[in-house]
Amino acid sequence: MILRKDLERGRAAYEQWGQAARHALADGGEAGANGGNGGNGESGASTSVAYRASLDPEVPRSTQAMAVRYSLHLLERKAPGPGVEVRVAPWGAVKILDGPASDPHNLTPPDVIELEPNVWLRLACGITTWSEERQAGHISAVGERDDLSELLPL
Repeated sequence: MILRKDLERGRAAYEQWGQAARHALADGGEAGANGGNGGNGESGASTSVAYRASLDPEVPRSTQAMAVRYSLHLLERKAPGPGVEVRVAPWGAVKILDGPASDPHNLTPPDVIELEPNVWLRLACGITTWSEERQAGHISAVGERDDLSELLPL
């Protein structure tokens, strides 16, 4: 997932993404958020669920990748186990929580959660909640353990 030598760089990238997201929220979209209110600074836009659930701060692709890898590392340490696979394509996947291990034929656990990188980072940083992202249709989850709200934000 992330190499030990990259942990500090990952932590810095995770913090950079979170700061860029919070800055975009404070500016109501004028500081580089793609989507949302289009950067027009409308009053209250920075706190609306729809705006927060579309937040996509402009950071280098390599920063976003490292932030995803580092935050998945944090999740894996917080809730180790083989029961649920959390996938954030294209940059990583981890298995967490106790439960049945992967099927020996395809190596996929019975519970799989898939998220886009910005959705995952919004959740990990506390910009949005699990229920907000789920209601927006941004979470694909299969299995009985399809809710990570107790583990987030990191």
